[in-house]
Amino acid sequence: MELIRSIHNLRPKHRGCVATIGKFDGVHLGHKQILTQVKAKAKALGLPSLVILFEPHPAEFFVADKAPVRLNPLATKLEYLAQENIDRVLCLSFNSKLSQMSAVEFISQLLVEKLAIAHFVVGDDFRFGRGRDGNFQLIQKQGEKFGFGVESTLTYKIGGERVSSTKLRSLLASNDFEQAANIAGRAFSITGRVMHGQQLARTFGTPTANIKITKYNPPLRGVYAVSVITAQGECFQGVANIGKRPTVSGVKPVLEVHIFDFSGDLYGQKLSVEFKQFLRAEQKFADLDQLKQAILNDIEVAKKFFATRNQ
Repeated sequence: MELIRSIHNLRPKHRGCVATIGKFDGVHLGHKQILTQVKAKAKALGLPSLVILFEPHPAEFFVADKAPVRLNPLATKLEYLAQENIDRVLCLSFNSKLSQMSAVEFISQLLVEKLAIAHFVVGDDFRFGRGRDGNFQLIQKQGEKFGFGVESTLTYKIGGERVSSTKLRSLLASNDFEQAANIAGRAFSITGRVMHGQQLARTFGTPTANIKITKYNPPLRGVYAVSVITAQGECFQGVANIGKRPTVSGVKPVLEVHIFDFSGDLYGQKLSVEFKQFLRAEQKFADLDQLKQAILNDIEVAKKFFATRNQ
């Protein structure tokens, strides 16, 4: 999959494609159906498939901390799109200049002049452009004017309910990881590289792998039973805390994972942490002794969860 970062990196070779546009947060089964539409049309026309993304999400640009939490950072999203065999991804920097572009300018300058799209797959509720003045009907009219086809995305439902990123966030917020996996098509996970931390848990006899969370607000907070998959494909069980670590005056969210029955150096390695069961909310303890006891108790509860599930 080719990643094109910003309009300025578009070249003549990128003209001619079948495209779609959106946040694709979570790349869930609803998104996969859209991608299937795009790929089918691209194959029929003998053209590359293209997904257009914004970074940051427009809501993050306009309302910052009030924006919905992200299901995945950009790097994970790109990995998921690559797994779907999309040919190209155009990642547009959402900034003040782009936010002031009208819908008609967006279509004429990007979709027509730069990309020369042959077909556009987009939701009939999609709004875009300065003041959100663009909608599906406008795209259809512009398609007739410039000669590209326009197709509405199909709704994907499970149990009669539409699959969406909003629904996936809701399921994660209620710690329904089984149903979240059903609509995402995979277990919810956070992937990142192990960094050096304070090594406080090591003094408790419960060493943790610390994974830094950057540039996005994760949808989970608290302590969880987890599965941990290494870059080599090895799978372990463990317990994880995701949060700001209030007992030690943490500021930014960090994912800390204690892997059961593991010895070895994980620094710099890439781990994928799959969340299986909520254990408790993150809390501030009066002292380190109380924190240590809580961690030991979390480990016991997580081990009992996995033992029960494996019976």
